[in-house]
Amino acid sequence: MSGGAASEKAGLGRSAAIASIVTALFLVGLKLWAVWQTESMALLGSLADSALDLVASIVTLAGVIIAMRPADRTHRFGHGKAESLAAIFQVMLIALSAAGIAMRSSQALVAGERVAAAEQGIVVSIIAIAATFALLAYQRFVIARTRSVAIRADHVHYQSDLLLNVAVIAALVLDRYLGFAGADPLFGLGIAGWLLWGAWRAGTEAVDHLMDREWPEEKRLRFIAIAAGHPELSRMHDLRTRTSGGIDFVQFHVDLPGDYSVEKAHDIIERVADDLRVEFPDAEVLIHIDPAGHVDEPANALVEEDQFKKLGENPMTSDHPGHKG
Repeated sequence: MSGGAASEKAGLGRSAAIASIVTALFLVGLKLWAVWQTESMALLGSLADSALDLVASIVTLAGVIIAMRPADRTHRFGHGKAESLAAIFQVMLIALSAAGIAMRSSQALVAGERVAAAEQGIVVSIIAIAATFALLAYQRFVIARTRSVAIRADHVHYQSDLLLNVAVIAALVLDRYLGFAGADPLFGLGIAGWLLWGAWRAGTEAVDHLMDREWPEEKRLRFIAIAAGHPELSRMHDLRTRTSGGIDFVQFHVDLPGDYSVEKAHDIIERVADDLRVEFPDAEVLIHIDPAGHVDEPANALVEEDQFKKLGENPMTSDHPGHKG
């Protein structure tokens, strides 16, 4: 990745995290006043969620800043996993928030508590929805440019806020105007369940990054198909892929004729790498050359499997004009 592109991504990531912090501060103050006015359990749950949003957004900012640091002597692959750690911290906060909301809502349901001053709560929720929509739109823009896992986790959390605020409005209307006494705590329990679901979704990708999970098969096949467009390569094997923050890392072995000079082999590999970077501009690619016929680990199919053969086996890539084996 070029220095200019990295700098642009770092700036976008920081700006999205700061926008999230400012939005969370505004919503916490607004909802704190509304909870004091209404004594609503659903609104209390929404307040707790916004308060955790604030903490999570601060952690996200720290994670994004650390992740965008260039590689150094002690972190030669960069600091991208700081984003995943920030996302995991967010998930822990969301889970704790959901547990507290569920407990308080259950108590209110048993006690038959009712809300007051529903009008203020409804107005506050409408304002919160508008502010959240604006933040989500900017986050989507940043995610498309940076692929930040920390911003994506924050985005998932704020997506749930939209439903939370709609649920608060519904709970207040049902309780105050339609006489359904259990609506508010029941919606509070529903909000807790939705938060847990959002935590699961946000945490899954972060764990995948921390555990160096391979790319999805479709993405791997697109990568293989580009390399297969170079007929000089007779075999691709030991393909390994992973993602850390917004950067992809790829390494693989390819076979070239044993009588090629070092210079000729180098030029071919440079052309292959250049083509791969056009389609995968955020990837760091490491290519190892083997002389044709060389076998590294005869008993290890995971290492020796020819990736080019997968193009013919997959209906999505069987007509690709590249390598035919």
